Amino acid sequence: MEPDNDVALDIIITNVVCVFKTRCHLNLRKIALEGSNVIYKRDFGKVLMKLRKPKITASIWSSGKIICAGATSEEEAKLGARRLARCLQKLGFKVKFTEFKVVNVLAVCTMPFQIRLPEFTKSNRPLASYEPELHPAALYRIKDIKATLQVFSTGSITVTAPNVQFIATAVEQTYPLVFECRKIHI
Repeated sequence: MEPDNDVALDIIITNVVCVFKTRCHLNLRKIALEGSNVIYKRDFGKVLMKLRKPKITASIWSSGKIICAGATSEEEAKLGARRLARCLQKLGFKVKFTEFKVVNVLAVCTMPFQIRLPEFTKSNRPLASYEPELHPAALYRIKDIKATLQVFSTGSITVTAPNVQFIATAVEQTYPLVFECRKIHI
């Protein structure tokens, strides 16, 4: 049996992490006292700020570097980062939205079949590793696109990559490999 070329798999993006800089020093104490939805983490030297729409959480450092997590698309991440920059401008900081970059995307994909992990790992060494005593998933790395996949025996695959295009590429490259090692029910 050959893997179908027209199989439609739903890839659900669960988290997009992005970074941007404000090009100005930020007074964390002022943000903590005057900002809304803010948690001051003094031990780590940062402030956590949450936005409701889009639903993101930002880590803000006094240097002006901000990391946003929780968006479900690259567009939503950029919108949330811009909205966060606007909140900081309203607090009186001379914020310039610069050096925006999506650094990590996490997605989940479910195959329409179960997978025999020991067989998958043996046929894809050294890119695949499986330690059932440590973790229930086999780890599969694609070096050229910097993607890491956690392949579970249930057919569920968790993909981590630098951007959304690489997520789709990783699933496309991995599908024929897991198809060969699928569990066949008689």
